[in-house]
Amino acid sequence: MGSRLKVYLAYIAGFLDGDGSLMFQLKKRKDGNKSRHRFMLTICFYQDSRHEKPLFWIRDVFGIGYISRRNDGISELRINGHEQVEKILVQLLPFIKFKEIQAKLLIESARILKKRSRSEKELRMLAKNILKVQNENYKTRKKRTEGEILKTLGLTP
Repeated sequence: MGSRLKVYLAYIAGFLDGDGSLMFQLKKRKDGNKSRHRFMLTICFYQDSRHEKPLFWIRDVFGIGYISRRNDGISELRINGHEQVEKILVQLLPFIKFKEIQAKLLIESARILKKRSRSEKELRMLAKNILKVQNENYKTRKKRTEGEILKTLGLTP
């Protein structure tokens, strides 16, 4: 890894620690897929829309993500996808200070999610990781219980 890339990764990790979030969600499917749910891993960076230029730079460094402007004057860069999130967090992990627990949980979960089929034990691990991530994040709109997550996955508590 070149020294310039290390500096970039350290800067981006600091940005994530201060103005970002790591999310692990269980979402309902709307596409008619036989599975009625999907797991979603997300890295999100936030910035006042008047100063959103760093978000475009971060997107260019990783070559992935989409930027949107919210109605409250905040722009956000979102990166979704198991493989992409894992790859980016592995690169950022040595530099992450405040969101290290969430980053490790997302990396672990991404590795499980890359498999075509998952055992009941792995599904339970994913459910626990969702809860751990939501508990580490200081603001979660709707916190699900372990029972609700397990029921969604077709498992008994």
